[in-house]
Amino acid sequence: YGRHRRVFLRIGTTASDEILKIATPYFDNNFFLKPEAYYFVEGFIEQVKQYDPHFRVYEDALDYIIHIRDKNNRIKSIEDKFPEGIDSAYFKDLVKTKLYPYQKQGVLFAAKAGRVLLADDMGLGKTIQAIAATELLAREFAVSNVLIICPTSLKYQWKSEISKFTDRDITVIEGPLDQRKFQYKTAEFYKIASYGVALNDIELLNAMAPDLVILDEAQRIKNWKTKTAQNVKKIKSDFAIVLTGTPLENRLEELHSIVEFIDKYKLGALFRFVHYHQIVDDNGKVIGYQNLSNINDTLKDVLLRRTKKEIADQLPERVDKNYFVDITREQFDIHEDYANLVARLVSKWNRFGYLSEGDRQRLMIALNCMRMVSDSTYILDQKTRFDKKIDELLTTLKEIFENSEEKVVIFSQWERMTRLVAAELEELGIGFENLHGGVPSLRRKELIDNFKNDPQKRVFLSTDAGGVGLNLQSANVLINLDLPWNPAVLEQRIARVHRLGQKKNVRIINFISKNTIEMKILELISFKRSVFDGVLDGGEDRVLMDKDRFKKFMNSVQDITTEKRSPRGYSDEEAELEHLFDETPAEQVASEKAQTEKEEKQIEVKQHTAARKAQTDVGELVNAGLALVEKIGAAVVDIQSGAVQIENFMEHDEKTGQSSLRIPIKDKETVVRAVQSMAELFSVFAKSIAQKREGEEE
Repeated sequence: YGRHRRVFLRIGTTASDEILKIATPYFDNNFFLKPEAYYFVEGFIEQVKQYDPHFRVYEDALDYIIHIRDKNNRIKSIEDKFPEGIDSAYFKDLVKTKLYPYQKQGVLFAAKAGRVLLADDMGLGKTIQAIAATELLAREFAVSNVLIICPTSLKYQWKSEISKFTDRDITVIEGPLDQRKFQYKTAEFYKIASYGVALNDIELLNAMAPDLVILDEAQRIKNWKTKTAQNVKKIKSDFAIVLTGTPLENRLEELHSIVEFIDKYKLGALFRFVHYHQIVDDNGKVIGYQNLSNINDTLKDVLLRRTKKEIADQLPERVDKNYFVDITREQFDIHEDYANLVARLVSKWNRFGYLSEGDRQRLMIALNCMRMVSDSTYILDQKTRFDKKIDELLTTLKEIFENSEEKVVIFSQWERMTRLVAAELEELGIGFENLHGGVPSLRRKELIDNFKNDPQKRVFLSTDAGGVGLNLQSANVLINLDLPWNPAVLEQRIARVHRLGQKKNVRIINFISKNTIEMKILELISFKRSVFDGVLDGGEDRVLMDKDRFKKFMNSVQDITTEKRSPRGYSDEEAELEHLFDETPAEQVASEKAQTEKEEKQIEVKQHTAARKAQTDVGELVNAGLALVEKIGAAVVDIQSGAVQIENFMEHDEKTGQSSLRIPIKDKETVVRAVQSMAELFSVFAKSIAQKREGEEE
């Protein structure tokens, strides 16, 4: 076991000279089994046992020999069946669709490898390649029991695709445990289960003894520490097809975890793999990666990845545009409040080079709140509504729909943002479908079909719950109301529209709020993209994160709180509107529009003042709560020191034998006010938690 697995011969003291002579045709000078000897090594074993009856072939070595022989036999058989490679006639009736040349190559690669990671760029048809490869394995190598594990939202899409391209029968594993137990025992060729089911039903999954396991969106097992990843890797099968367009999103450990499902020995032990590829500083912190091209070399027989650039002639053109949008004064004020908190935490990090778990959590919450309010104040507080993006969006949609029949997909990470858009679309009478995490998986296909087939459905509105695995090629415009931190998530969104089967040029429009955290997001994720490219896409062999680059994230966060903005931070248009409050006859008659804008602004200011007062009231309530906690703490200290005897407040009931706490109070109203205050305080905390959960990704 090392960077490559090899079968090694160790000769003991029994008849060593005789065994050495027998070994010469089978093993090289370093006692490694020769490649050609895998086919007739049993002859060596029979001869050796005549001299040493205790000679042993370890089980893992025997399994590996069998694996190599089976793989080589399979490759030879496939080459015989496909004498002309991707141009062979065999492909004509493999599935009920015409495969592109690169897809045929993927089918042959998967069938020859047996266990494969198909990591094609998103939108290049990994699903149909997996189905076609399964058909080939079924016809030629007796595969008859296939298990597909995918996200819940994609179960019925897989069923639809299989029915469309094959005549195979299918069962979707779902329902209560008793129902699932029965479903596992049925005779259907395909069984489709979610990752959640895989987490809970590992024994049942192994009991069904699948011949082939297909993992879709396999980045779900990128974190080897999770129970889901650990259980999925316990599923046993002779064949495996692992599908993901993003096998590496942030760290090399993610790629190692996914490859483990294919072959747990392929990349060696995790600690050795990490040590070989990571660059660390004197304190042991990771500052870069090295030897990335070696990973490609090691995985070349099990990993296949093609990018859209490689098959650009088969894909439509894609045009990306960034629309920079102003924010309101109210958005800016809230954004600055969180930016100031971030600045304090960054300053602490600069001074000590350390942030506690609590500080790191506060930092991430503050950064996400900055992102939310860059869209709209409504996302943080549903009692307010200050934003500019919605108006810009509606203007853009009107321009798109004015002289065309185009359809549009709109993404936002925040469900409340999509809620605002939905309300505006309803008011304008624009037909749309709305997908978010709360939509049951059974209804998702219906939403997609409605959007595809109904010409009145012009917009598909979605959170990132729809950023994975959905085919939305009926649209050719995609609008991102906000940008995710991770480039892989952004590309997943885009791949819903810019994918194989798209017949039109694709327009990608990104809305970016000026003078906010959104201006920095693409810079913050550039290092992640370079690591991704270096490993999988033939990019830099060595991505070195020097001191400045290592601190890029924190320094960029610091820039957000200190860089120069317009004098008031919000839009120039709003800054000009402030002068409308200094009314003069000339201004009053100069523009009726200005007067209208002034009145609208006064309404906004009143709303803003009311919102600020509500915030002040909440702040006073929280302070009162903290004062209460402080007093309780002081009382506890007095009790512990003996200054106050707790027995003075105890009362014993002779009839029941129970003790109770007795506290003198001024009057009944005091108790009522205290209880109401505590209830309001807990309500504030509960609301804060709910807002935090609202912003979390699915």
